[in-house]
Amino acid sequence: MSLKIQIIAPDKIVWDADAEEAILPSSTGQLGILTGHIPLLTALDIGVMRVKINREWQPIILLGGFAEIENDQLTILVNGAEAISEVNLEEVQKNLEEATNLLSIAKTNKEKIEATQNLRKAKAKIQAANVLNN
Repeated sequence: MSLKIQIIAPDKIVWDADAEEAILPSSTGQLGILTGHIPLLTALDIGVMRVKINREWQPIILLGGFAEIENDQLTILVNGAEAISEVNLEEVQKNLEEATNLLSIAKTNKEKIEATQNLRKAKAKIQAANVLNN
């Protein structure tokens, strides 16, 4: 048996495939999903979802949302998502530094919120790079 996983963003279906296992970045920590999981609805944080297909882990960056698991069907509704097949580590580290700098100089609440979101996205890309390189 396998999990049927579908990731849906507002503008497109990002992912629609079967997998052996998934690890989600829930708002309370990492959440592992295997076949036979009990029905569950959970909030998702910005972070890396890891999907195991043919014994290989594939990272997908999720930008917050919700996940529902029922009858081996994992449906994920997200604000945005990005499937990652390769990552330029130098570019990602540069983005992380820029995001950190922008957060340190942010003055208004709006600037701080945007800078925090960008920093979390940059950290997720670093985490995705680590999944790909292991």
